[in-house]
Amino acid sequence: MDSLLIASHQPPAELALRLGAAAGLGLLLGLERELRGKAAGLRTHMLVCLGSAAFLLVALHIVHAESGDLGTSVDPSRVIQGVIGGVGFLGAGSIIQSRGSVHGLTTGAGIWIAGAVGLACGFGDFVLAGLVTGFAVVIVVVLGFIERWLL
Repeated sequence: MDSLLIASHQPPAELALRLGAAAGLGLLLGLERELRGKAAGLRTHMLVCLGSAAFLLVALHIVHAESGDLGTSVDPSRVIQGVIGGVGFLGAGSIIQSRGSVHGLTTGAGIWIAGAVGLACGFGDFVLAGLVTGFAVVIVVVLGFIERWLL
């Protein structure tokens, strides 16, 4: 068990909680896309959340491991920027233009939100992660239903 604590400044149970929360909230984000038969559904959203959380955990570990070295300048915000860019690229890949109309914008936005939720979970801010997930699910499900009803 001590070797696991050396590998990270967080206990293994805390790491599992953060990563599990990311995967679980990613499941909630991807469920509606999966039920609607979209290409980027359950697994995609879960993996984006999980990966985002893992990247931030690695960045936090580096900051903690090198905090005694004054010659080191590790900035976790650069990891966050990288995740945002990478997830944005993945989301953009889900957007297609066909016969004069654009498809996949909601899925692309959902993937982007999944990255944000994963980062919040990686940081340990479960309240923020839960609130963002809740708002996103309401937007996609409830407003989607209202939009279909109006049209």
